[in-house]
Amino acid sequence: MSDTTYLKSLLKAHADFPKKGIVFLDIFPLLRDPLAFETLITHFVHHLTSKTIPNSASKKIDVVVGLDARGFLLGPIIALRLGAAFVPVRKQGKLPGQCVTATYEKEYGSDSFEMQADAIQPGQTVVVVDDLIATGGSAKAAGELVAKLGGNVIEYLFIIELMFLKAADKLDAPLYSIVQSDD
Repeated sequence: MSDTTYLKSLLKAHADFPKKGIVFLDIFPLLRDPLAFETLITHFVHHLTSKTIPNSASKKIDVVVGLDARGFLLGPIIALRLGAAFVPVRKQGKLPGQCVTATYEKEYGSDSFEMQADAIQPGQTVVVVDDLIATGGSAKAAGELVAKLGGNVIEYLFIIELMFLKAADKLDAPLYSIVQSDD
């Protein structure tokens, strides 16, 4: 069984969550199983070291950016394995010090993400990680924050991609997902 088949088999579907008509794929079973969690992290790191880094101009990743909140579960471990820094992107008002802000559209209005203003240095190469990409609004906002600080996103990583929403079209760098869903 391939990594992707194994990981996909452990995702739990919840019908009508968070609202009627939505089938929510829950990643938490992956985190409760040490072998599955190790497989997940190793899969991402292998992808980055065998495909992303060799094809990048800098041949390295300086920063892994994790999105609030599930990107915080994956990003620090991936960063540690790569010898990179970890930088969180938080909802507005949650980070101390000077921050840069980007606004994005949600289903019912808009929201804002922030990153500390000294978190990324000009010219650094960055990957952005989160559990799921749907419309791409929050990932795009994270990319905007990286760009405001002079960094360069070379890839966006997700466990799950909702293909029918075509989020990849909104992003400024390639998107990699382990599980693609058309539901």
